[in-house]
Amino acid sequence: MSLIVQKFGGTSVKNTERIFNVARIVTETYAAGNDVIVVVSAQGDTTDDLIEKAAEINDQPSKREMDVLLSTGEQISIALLAMAIEKLGYPVKSLTGWQAGFITDSTHGNSRIKRIDTERMENEINKKNIVIVAGFQGINRYDDITTLGRGGSDTSAVAIAAAMHASLCQIYTDVDGVYTADPRHVKTAQKLDEITFDEMLELATLGAQVLHNRSVEMAKKYAVNLEVLSSLNRVPGTKVKEAIKVEKMLIKGVTHDDNVARISVVGVPDQPGIAFKLFSLLGQNKVNVDIILQSIGRDNTKDISFTVSRAHKDLVMSLLTDYVHSIGGKDILCDDNISKVSIVGAGMQTHAGVAAKMFEALMEANINIQMISTSEIKISVLIDKKDAEKAVSVVHDAFIN
Repeated sequence: MSLIVQKFGGTSVKNTERIFNVARIVTETYAAGNDVIVVVSAQGDTTDDLIEKAAEINDQPSKREMDVLLSTGEQISIALLAMAIEKLGYPVKSLTGWQAGFITDSTHGNSRIKRIDTERMENEINKKNIVIVAGFQGINRYDDITTLGRGGSDTSAVAIAAAMHASLCQIYTDVDGVYTADPRHVKTAQKLDEITFDEMLELATLGAQVLHNRSVEMAKKYAVNLEVLSSLNRVPGTKVKEAIKVEKMLIKGVTHDDNVARISVVGVPDQPGIAFKLFSLLGQNKVNVDIILQSIGRDNTKDISFTVSRAHKDLVMSLLTDYVHSIGGKDILCDDNISKVSIVGAGMQTHAGVAAKMFEALMEANINIQMISTSEIKISVLIDKKDAEKAVSVVHDAFIN
């Protein structure tokens, strides 16, 4: 007998018809002789609706109270799905995050899981119940409700699979696997049968919205058998694995991320320690920095440009404005009308000319590159936001056809 963890996103449970569809998938898995733990997200746009309701009351609510509010979305989902499974005649028990044993740190709005006390889930499984767990949430050491951030239900599911030593963790979405590009925008996008953890992690981090990047990190760390598939089309999905069979495909995916702002610090002194002080200030305020470009020093000054998420741009400008002027810098600029386009593939480690091929495709489409970042398995470029979808399409066609 196998334990299977199944996670269903908000679109998969957005209405009564979809909920019963999920209930049938779950009960078929159970009827086949498996133990089943199900993790669900809030229905459809529930989380966004709750955020709007909060704004009507208080435009700057505490993060603690936002966690209390947002966690109710998943609680609605688990109860309704349990009711559907009951109606189909199967034993079921729904659990909130804290009932399922999720203990997190105290960073409201983006908590990290510290441990999972699995006793309650184990007891329900031993009673032959289907267990439904509210994703995205937990409880801290002060018994306060916490949430794991956007996409946190993926992380909840993988964490349960790791803690319970599940045979398989299935992430059900509204697409039937991982594609080489967003199939809604790139008609020639191909579904992948397999992808490595490292490739999937890069794609998730760079804007692909199939899996939450923290869930992929956790799956890799604990060797969770992971699969992405559709809750609407019963077809094989994409397996995410440590190593996959050798394939001819050089690039596994092309993606873009519009949630980017470029900060340029102009005319700072060209002397040791400037970059350290600048980026340590951002690190102390939990601002993640991505692409960094420093100019060659001239006239005893240099320019430093870097990217952050758009959500952090105002904080960064506030933090750095006084600092830059205090060290004699000339100016600090922000541009959020940009997009980051990336290609990902383990195959590029052993193939020369990949960057040139990407840059050629962009040149032929008359798309200007502002900044470049590379690693062993990815190349990212910063371009004007208006060119993002066109860039993804032409780069995809250059590598995948």
